[in-house]
Amino acid sequence: MSDPASRTTTAVNPAQVQRLTDVVTQLRRALRSSIRTDYPWESLPMAQIELLQTLATGPLRVGELAARQRLAPNTVSGLIGKLLESGFVDRQADPGDRRTARIAVTEAGHRQLADWQQAHERRMAAALSLISAEDSAAVLGALGGLERLAVALGAEPPTT
Repeated sequence: MSDPASRTTTAVNPAQVQRLTDVVTQLRRALRSSIRTDYPWESLPMAQIELLQTLATGPLRVGELAARQRLAPNTVSGLIGKLLESGFVDRQADPGDRRTARIAVTEAGHRQLADWQQAHERRMAAALSLISAEDSAAVLGALGGLERLAVALGAEPPTT
């Protein structure tokens, strides 16, 4: 994260912050429900998809996965149990500590994740084609700022 003193201060309009929060919530809800159109066989909850996405970069211990997802280890263990039953992940010996295991995505898990991602990309591309070219360009132009916002939200504890 950059030095706090080097950041420019922008007046934050509470109504705009509320609108951003509402839009993000609407987008998440719309993505979750619209995926059923192109991917009706999907039965994995979003929490399991998010674990698969995180594990796709490489095997992790449950504690490491919990920390990255900002979830309780017992919550992650329960989700991992469901993914193990589905055959989307497996346990591997941890070369650094034989008492622990690392969780890794299986080939079936990689296929499931790729199918899910492709279905989302199709839905998003279709939706972008339904709005004006100007709105589509504005949405795509905002991606860098939204990515930085996501990093900032993940890195700093919220202030109240």
